[in-house]
Amino acid sequence: MELNCQNCNEIITAHFCSNCGQKKYKRIDRKYILDEIQYTFLHTNKGFLYSVKNIIKNPGKTAREFIDGNRVNHYKPILLAFVLSGISAFISFKIIGLQKIMSSFYAKENINSAFMNDYMTFTSSYNSIIMLLLIPFFALFTKLAFNKWGHNYYEHVVMNSYILCYYTLFNIFIVYPLMYIMKNNVEYFSYLMNFSMLTVPFILVWFFKEFYSDKPLKSIIGRVGVTIGLMILGFIIFMMMIFIGAVIFAAIKGPEALEYMKPK
Repeated sequence: MELNCQNCNEIITAHFCSNCGQKKYKRIDRKYILDEIQYTFLHTNKGFLYSVKNIIKNPGKTAREFIDGNRVNHYKPILLAFVLSGISAFISFKIIGLQKIMSSFYAKENINSAFMNDYMTFTSSYNSIIMLLLIPFFALFTKLAFNKWGHNYYEHVVMNSYILCYYTLFNIFIVYPLMYIMKNNVEYFSYLMNFSMLTVPFILVWFFKEFYSDKPLKSIIGRVGVTIGLMILGFIIFMMMIFIGAVIFAAIKGPEALEYMKPK
């Protein structure tokens, strides 16, 4: 049945207006509300579960398909990274209580100042959120390392979004359940955090080997090594900036700030 578009008055012969893209009129009913809830919270009709499933199976191949133009079934990778990072933060903060546990752990470890205790607690508890914010920098590192292999900086932003998605899913399904089981054994948490971070080089090698399937493994490992080296350099620069900022903060705030930062 032909209907006029409620937006531009063109005749609609399919599900969408060919002129402005407006969806064909449908009376609001229970199915409409359920579809809207699904769209809003899971977005499954645009590939949330499809993308999650494929990222778990093979993040590199999934990223390659998306970048090469096969996008109709995929959830947008940057948005997916935001959603998964939010889920990760909720689990770690609300369900596991990671911030409180890590604060207690670092206090027992005699971290040399209240400032360092708070800093390490924050970075441990909100690891996925921090990595999400650092995607533009990670993309720069991988772009430099894989510069001659034909992908621009923005495509590397997408690649790193997929890498973060896989890392976050790994934490959600593997690391966080172990943390929850061991939440009363605080000493094991540092091992789990280290385990999570130590998987990153292996994830990077696997991802780029599947993304650049025609390249030899040796070349992939070499470029991943360069990427990790750049990350370490970036981390050192970041820590220097934190230190300089802390010194400026102490100079402005005076004795109270110095006490906060002073080694125990």
